[in-house]
Formats: sequence, structure tokens, C-alpha cells
Amino acid sequence: MTAVTAPARHGRVHGMTWALLRLHRSALWFWLMLLTVAAGALLWAYGPGVAAAEKVYRKLDCGPGYCDTSVTAFERYDLAVAVGSGLLTVAPVLIAAWAGGSLIGRELEQGTARLAWTQSVTPVRWLAAKLAVPAALVTAGTLLLTLLHRLPWSADGPLRAATGTRDWYDGVTFAANGTLATAYALLALAVGALAGLLTRRSTAGLGLGVLALLALAGMVSELRPRLWPAETVTGAHGYPDIGDGALVTEGALTATGARVQDPLCVDDAKCLAEHDVVAFYRDHHPTSHFWPLQLVETGIVLALTALATLTAFRLLKRRTT
Repeated sequence: MTAVTAPARHGRVHGMTWALLRLHRSALWFWLMLLTVAAGALLWAYGPGVAAAEKVYRKLDCGPGYCDTSVTAFERYDLAVAVGSGLLTVAPVLIAAWAGGSLIGRELEQGTARLAWTQSVTPVRWLAAKLAVPAALVTAGTLLLTLLHRLPWSADGPLRAATGTRDWYDGVTFAANGTLATAYALLALAVGALAGLLTRRSTAGLGLGVLALLALAGMVSELRPRLWPAETVTGAHGYPDIGDGALVTEGALTATGARVQDPLCVDDAKCLAEHDVVAFYRDHHPTSHFWPLQLVETGIVLALTALATLTAFRLLKRRTT
């Protein structure tokens, strides 16, 4: 009996997978096209793009200052990097829209999901297949683009210093250079699926999925500076330099060490004495905080993903029992 049942279940799983890929082949081809464009742009930036920009950089002899970024080689290089990182940023929004509208909402609206449940597929297995296959494709694609994005990022140190662009803590760059791009893509899939189950309509599921994702991403990103303890530096004659660190907050210090608002009179000794200001401080995240911040936020996003997925399964089970 076991020998007969196991192959049958194995065959049903494969059948559901292929049926899902056939049904959403347009989305699959669009995803592959998006990956191809982004990967091609990042590989070009890492190869001939950065080589041409560095050649111009050496000719201009910029030194420690800023180069003229209107030079064509710089513009093409920045455009290629922007395309790669931009597609990684837009991908979660597209995934949430597709999951809420086409993957779940449309099938519930048209009744094809209930038809599948009346046959050999249970609602739980149906939803598991709906999420597992896209999750595997999304994870593989975003991880690939993240690795490719890190190639030009690690290779253009002098250019970045000369042009003053693409700080490590910039929202787009921060997400594209680590594990966050994949985490947000998976969150988009889970939130979109939950939105489709809640609305049971394609258009409403699409809209609710996108809005919910943007709201969650906005709230988590607002917490980012506080996800890891910031470092504090002080200066007696003005604000201290934090280099390429990410500024969290700044202000003035009194003789008792209390933090107060900057009275904006750094060069006026009388004014500083009246406000009892003896130094200035800055709380910041140095570059060494990239991975701690990245991993803590990734954990939060994955926890939200698990919560949304669990809620989707419970909602489906409640509606079908």
C-alpha cells in the first residue's frame, strides 16, 4: 500500500508544479526577462563599464575631491548599476501585485481553486504548492542578483569616493547588497497571497497586496537606525567627522553630559556659554554595522513573512472546513 501511495503523491506534486508553471508561464517569462536585464546590466557594470569609468577617472585626476559625473562613461556606469539595484527594489512590489491578483485572487474569483479542491488536491496542499514554487524561483533569482550587485559595488571604491554616490546605507543600495532583497521578495509573496485570500478578487487582491507590502516595508525601514546600537563620537569645536558612516542623530552636550538641541552658535563663545554647551556629538553607524543591521532587519522581515504565511493557511483552513 505504501509503495503505491508514495509514487501517487509524488506524481500529484509534480503535476501541481507543472500545472502552476503552465498557468503562470507569462509571469515566469517576465521574471526571467527581469533577471536577464538586471544581471546583464550588473555584469556590464562590473566589466567594461567600470573599466571605462576608471579610465576617465584617471585622466581627470580628481584627487580627493569630486569628479565631473556628467562624463558619459560615468553616466553609463551609474545607469547600469541603477538598473540592477532598481529592479531588485521594484521586484517585491511586482511580486506582491502578482501574488494577490493572479496567483490567488483570480483563482478564487473564477472558482478554479474550488474546482481543484473537489478533486485530489486539498486546500492546504493547493496553497502550499502555490507558495512553494514561486518562493523557490524568487529566492534563486534575488540571491543571484544580490551576488551580482556586490561585484561592481566592491570594484568601484575609488569611483564611489570621487563621485560621492551610492552610500552603503542608501535604502536601495543597502537592500540590494545583502539578504534584505530576498527577504522582502518572500514577504511580498506571502503578503500578496494573504491579500488574495482576504479579498477573493484579483484587482482588490493586487491593490491590497501592494499597499500592505509598502506599509510593512516603510515601518521596518523606519526602525532600521535603531536595530543596532549606534556609536557616538564627540567634538569640542563643532561636529566630529564620521567619514562614510550613517548619521542617526546629532546635537550639543552640556557640562553635565546632557544632550540638548544645537543652539546654532558654534563660533560664538558667549552664546555657547549661555547655553552651557561644551561639545557636540553625533550618533552614527559605521560601515562595520552593515551586516548587523542587515541581518537583524532580515530576521524581522522573515518573521513577518512567516506570520503572513501562517495567517494565510489558517484563513484558508477556516473557510474550507
